[in-house]
Amino acid sequence: MEWTGARFADTPTIEQRIRIEAPPERVWQLVSDIGLLPSLSSELQAVEWLDDGGPALGARFRGRNKHPSFGEWETTSYVVGYEPERTFAWAVQDPKTPSASWRFSLEAQDGGTELSQWMQMGPGPSGLSFAIESMPDKEQKIVFVRLRELENAILANLDAIKKLAEG
Repeated sequence: MEWTGARFADTPTIEQRIRIEAPPERVWQLVSDIGLLPSLSSELQAVEWLDDGGPALGARFRGRNKHPSFGEWETTSYVVGYEPERTFAWAVQDPKTPSASWRFSLEAQDGGTELSQWMQMGPGPSGLSFAIESMPDKEQKIVFVRLRELENAILANLDAIKKLAEG
């Protein structure tokens, strides 16, 4: 990741892609299974549906997170994009002004799948907001370090999903 000088109010984004030699149906089973996500992440510790029926537009889930710099916290996420075998997206905390937004996108391609994972910081406040408020002169560095951290996590997620889908 290259330095962008982004501030939190810029709602910076990250997106990474990977080619998977498996059909979208198989990849979809993995990305729409929120119970799998903690096994792919060092930060996300646990997740559970708050509404019956699992993934669907408007459904909610709770995530429990842990980070050496931010401590432990819980969030409620709202499914804001749900198109089987194409899109699974959620907004963290407030669907209108989320603290972060996440999305998996799948595209059938020559018998396989191109999978992307995208995330956006803000525009609503997050744990990062506290760090920025306490060190406003370091905001751009704080945002950059967190974006780089999340980019590495996304790359690890995509690689793990690829191995599971192809295995």
